[in-house]
Amino acid sequence: MRSLMVFLGGLALSAQVAFAAGSEDAEPPAPTPTTTVCPDGEVWVEDAKACVKAESEALNDDQRYRAVRELAYAGRYVSARLVLDRMPAASDAALTYRGFIARKQGDWPQALVFYRRAIGINPDNILARSYLGQGHVQRREIASAQEQLVEIRARNGSGTWAEAALVEALETGESFGY
Repeated sequence: MRSLMVFLGGLALSAQVAFAAGSEDAEPPAPTPTTTVCPDGEVWVEDAKACVKAESEALNDDQRYRAVRELAYAGRYVSARLVLDRMPAASDAALTYRGFIARKQGDWPQALVFYRRAIGINPDNILARSYLGQGHVQRREIASAQEQLVEIRARNGSGTWAEAALVEALETGESFGY
């Protein structure tokens, strides 16, 4: 019950809600034609009413990030990676996404590399810390997960989705899919 209250409290503090898989929204992304119509490596552009290749100049990185989040949530990891490949590879946000995708595909060693690189670039990346902690929970490495929770809180992450998601994972043994 406490974790649900923390989670709902985090939602209410929308200005402080951490980027859930790169979004300001703590809710799962709603499907758009990017996931329902577009083939791998393409993103829906509403203005054009068409799918375009991820490298298209019709897209900016914010649109690509939103597409990656939606694709990853839908389980379309190959397509999400193709879009990620068209974004700045060394950004902590892109590395966090790569870690998320690797973890969801069961490649913990690679996920760990990406999360650590993201945190190395931006130690205050509480989303990467939350996903890293959730991965530790999945592997039953509870002390390591708790270390990430301490870091999240120390980096002004109290009351955020990142904190609530990791608390929930620690309490239930389940991680979030977004």
